[in-house]
Amino acid sequence: MIRPVTPEDAQAICGIYNYYVLNTVVTFEEEPVSVAEMKERIETVTKDFPWYVYEEDGELIAYAYLHYYHHRSAYRFTVEDSIYVKNGRQKAGIGTQLLKLLIDDAKKYGKHSIMAILGVPNDASEALHKKCGFQKMANMDELGFKFGRWADVAFWKLRIEGSTD
Repeated sequence: MIRPVTPEDAQAICGIYNYYVLNTVVTFEEEPVSVAEMKERIETVTKDFPWYVYEEDGELIAYAYLHYYHHRSAYRFTVEDSIYVKNGRQKAGIGTQLLKLLIDDAKKYGKHSIMAILGVPNDASEALHKKCGFQKMANMDELGFKFGRWADVAFWKLRIEGSTD
């Protein structure tokens, strides 16, 4: 079941997210996020955009939200997506359901494009975004340094159909 996030979801979200912080270059954060910090992030994002969780049999499996791509006003028609699926639960179509919902919301909000900025390697997220119509715009070599090595960032973009030019 997909539903809007609540502050009470922060602990389960930290469980999902902090796995990626501690074990991958999917995110460039290097320290686990506390429940208090995650609650603040939820509050900040949900002032302007939707944040969803995917729950199954009472367990939070995934979450996704839109947020500002950049705060300068010329970027106001572009948003960025963030999607995290619990490790071991990928490839069940959960990410696709969440991303399609975010795309629909971006249309409702009158956005022109959605950016996905991915720490790579991240085959699952790249495949998900490609499946949903995003195009890879750039691969920036060695933008982050994590786990004693350089990591790349891939920029993917979806132009929202029917948006104003």
